[in-house]
Amino acid sequence: MKVAAIQMIAGSNLDDNLSQARELLNKAACQGVELAVLPEYFCLIGSKDSEKLDIAETFGEGKIQSFLSQIATELGIWLVGGTIPIRTVDPQRVRNSTLVFSPNGECVSRYDKIHLFRFDNNVESYDESMVLESGKLPVVFNLPSKDGHLWRIGLSVCYDLRFPELYRSQQADAWLVPSAFTHTTGMAHWDVLLRARAIENLTFIIAAAQGGMHPSGRETWGHSMVVSPWGEVKAFLEKGVGVVVAETDIKHLQTVRHQLQALQHRAL
Repeated sequence: MKVAAIQMIAGSNLDDNLSQARELLNKAACQGVELAVLPEYFCLIGSKDSEKLDIAETFGEGKIQSFLSQIATELGIWLVGGTIPIRTVDPQRVRNSTLVFSPNGECVSRYDKIHLFRFDNNVESYDESMVLESGKLPVVFNLPSKDGHLWRIGLSVCYDLRFPELYRSQQADAWLVPSAFTHTTGMAHWDVLLRARAIENLTFIIAAAQGGMHPSGRETWGHSMVVSPWGEVKAFLEKGVGVVVAETDIKHLQTVRHQLQALQHRAL
């Protein structure tokens, strides 16, 4: 199955971000991808977290969700909408939600980011819990590819990457990691964490990231990539806006799991 990780540099204008996403998804579709993954907060990276409250949508309706449904239908692809802010019962909190749309435009799966990022090195400071409500449950969905295989696809977001128990809790053929890693933490840990999750779970990793200097002054690490179950980086984009396309071969996954049966050898 051909997949695409979309790398963006989102700003604070929703319409501009949707236009950027549309252009990149068109490029991906022209390369014959079946599954495209947008980055975390593809719809907005502003100067303060509270801006997410301004564009928050009720699950099942809203401009951003309509956009994702329409694009999936137009392009005939499985589309993973990075993350968008979904309203909660608390007007001062949203869920950071990944929504999956089938080629007929139906929202078939939703994952709410479980682990909320907090970091402070006396230069940069982030605390997602100020406006986000954490999700509670891991999510895996089924994707029937054109070659007839039923892929099990796991959903995770950015900071989740540091918690291997999430990925071990569900066996999946591929895990998606839409992200907006900071430049500081990404430079130190991004690549090795992605490869580690792929190797220890013998799974494909498809990581779509924000990748550069944003209008708000925030800098994200980029390096969107697709990693094989053997830990090989099959394709990546270091910085800037673009599309990372690679083949995910189910036969390769099955061969690796047959040769190295680590998932069956777990003792704990």
